[in-house]
Order: sequence, then C-alpha cells, then structure tokens
Amino acid sequence: MTTATAPQQSVDTLLLDVTNAMLTVTPEHFDQLCINNPDLRLELTKDGELIVMAPAGGESSEKNGDLFGEVWYWNRQTDLGRAFDSSGGYDFTPLGGGKPAPDVSWIEKSRLDGVKIVGFIPVVPDFVIELRSPLAQAELSATDNLKPLQEKMKEYQRLGVKLGLLVDPKSKQVEIYRPGQEAEVLKSPASIASLAPLEIDCNEVMPGFVLSMSRIW
Repeated sequence: MTTATAPQQSVDTLLLDVTNAMLTVTPEHFDQLCINNPDLRLELTKDGELIVMAPAGGESSEKNGDLFGEVWYWNRQTDLGRAFDSSGGYDFTPLGGGKPAPDVSWIEKSRLDGVKIVGFIPVVPDFVIELRSPLAQAELSATDNLKPLQEKMKEYQRLGVKLGLLVDPKSKQVEIYRPGQEAEVLKSPASIASLAPLEIDCNEVMPGFVLSMSRIW
C-alpha cells in the first residue's frame, strides 16, 4: 500500500486561494453542503455560484443584532408576522432564484399559514435588510464590497420583496429597494451632532415601524 504524506511546509502555503475563482454547485449539492457543513454560512446565487461567508466581526455582529432587534421588538409588539435573523435561509429556486440568507427578514403572518419552515423558507419575504460589513482591511471577501450587495438587492426586488434596505455604515447611507422602482438613497448629513438620526419609515409594509440608524452609526 502506498501512503501519501503532505510536504513539511508552513500552513500558509497549503491555503487554497479562490479569490478570483467562481465556485458553482447545483441546488441539490448546495443542500448537501449545508448538511455536511452546519458551521458554515453558505449562500447560492441564482446563477449557481456558491458564496462562502466568514464569521462576522464583532462590529458587524453587533450592528446586525441591533437591526434584527428593532424588527423583532416591533413584531413582538404588533404580532403581524414572523422575523428571521441572518441564519435563516430561503429557497427561491422555483422562481429562478438562489438560496440566500438575508441579514434580517420579515414575512407577514398569513403568508406563512400552512407553510413548513423547518428547512429553507420557500416564501419570498416582504421585507429584508442587508448590512454592509466594515472595510477594515485591503483583503476583503466579495461579500464585503458594495456592488455584489446591490446586485443581491436587485434580485430581491425582482423576486417581489416589497421593501429592501441596504444599510451602509461606511458611507452612512441606506439604499431603499421597492418593486419596479429605482433604488432610493437616503444619506445622513455630514454632521449629525445637532440633528435627529436618519430614520427609515417602513409603514408601507410594516405598519408603524420606523427604523432608526442611531445605533448603526
């Protein structure tokens, strides 16, 4: 029997650099990858591209928690639907989409009547939030760049998400996506010391819900 032995070298030289590579899998293989790798956060684009996301840094995790907390608290008070955090995945493949996991999402209660959500949620959410990660270093994954997130928001828009927010703490702005409309950009003033924080009125989809950016930047 022949045994192969890994060469004695530093760990760095054993890393696989896929920075400029596109990894594609079928929806079925994606499901199996999720089962086999429960500790990884994976997404699948509509084109079959596999997105592997590293754990969020403390700053992003805190901000994402604040955003989800705002939605969760409003929903607990109104009982109008069900809220999901960034670990909740969706299955849009029957609609020609992928299998994303928004940072925050919400679905009106009646739309989930009789729907099993043990696995990926097969219903397009009414509301989503995506949070742009801080650009702390030059070496960034594709998910940290703004353009891929904007494409992701346009895909939500195409699928029929009624209201989508792309929150960008770096530039202190929020891009608002609605079906059939150009994205609306709301930007905080350069100086907000004496001004009220930027607030996003989500009443059109979530009655009475106003999302404040006071804890995000």
